[in-house]
Amino acid sequence: MDDPKNQTTDACKADAAACAQYKARLPEIAEAIIAHCDDESCYTHIDSEPISSEGRVTEIIDKFREILFPGYFSSEKVDPVNLKYSIGRTVTHLYDLLSEQITHTVRHDCFRYGLSCSHCEEQGHEVALALLESVPDIRKVLASDVRAVYDGDPAAKSHDEIIFSYPGIYAMTVFRVAHRLFELGVPLLPRVMTEHAHSVTGIDIHPGARIGQRFVIDHGTGVVIGESTLIGENVRIYQGVTLGALSLPRDAGEALRGKKRHPTIEDDVIIYSGATILGGDTVIGAGAVIGGNVWLTESVPPGTRVLMEVPRLIYK
Repeated sequence: MDDPKNQTTDACKADAAACAQYKARLPEIAEAIIAHCDDESCYTHIDSEPISSEGRVTEIIDKFREILFPGYFSSEKVDPVNLKYSIGRTVTHLYDLLSEQITHTVRHDCFRYGLSCSHCEEQGHEVALALLESVPDIRKVLASDVRAVYDGDPAAKSHDEIIFSYPGIYAMTVFRVAHRLFELGVPLLPRVMTEHAHSVTGIDIHPGARIGQRFVIDHGTGVVIGESTLIGENVRIYQGVTLGALSLPRDAGEALRGKKRHPTIEDDVIIYSGATILGGDTVIGAGAVIGGNVWLTESVPPGTRVLMEVPRLIYK
């Protein structure tokens, strides 16, 4: 009588042999992929000069949160005794990360688009320093955002809760840093940063948008804010709000690049969930209230309330 243990061993050996046969096809598949890298109709970045690393970008965001909100996101305790050492170490690490990644992105554009020399290494160091010098100003603006959330949200038990757990504050933290990089003329990196925040929070803010102090994104999922959007101070928007561009004709991208395509939202405006506001000439006047699910492609005077009619429900 056959030993069941031997049967099991034979079956395992057969499975292992079959697995080896499958894996033997992998070199051929890899060669086909390598050969396809020469296809210019697809996109490949095979170069001696690296492009920005997504992992490094995530690390940059994490380190910025440590110095923008000291003591909240550090991996170790920060107290009055070690504050100087802790911040100094984080700033030094962040400077090295930033200067490296900025240099890579600037050099990448120079090589890919045949630009004249922009002294990318020097630019990487100078821009990294300029961004870090902006940290006190960014901290003040973010503090105003946190206070505005607290002032308008009865569910918020403390400023700590908002800093730790509100997706709108995470998205705005990343945006405030990325926007400064955008102002400093750094390509690609600011967009990678805000797209990371988008993937984490569901809030999509282009780093080119200009947003004033005390800005609140309540809940936040599905919010879209386009590149040329201009938002004043003390503005509150809710989930699902789109501040976008009108539909573009085919191949219009180049002609409209750099033009104002997204709306202007003046001070003290509230925009409720699901509202869509489109167009570069559209201005929502100061103090206006835009109701939920409203669709706007034209300007609204200051102090105006724009509401949808109550829908007629059908019960069967």
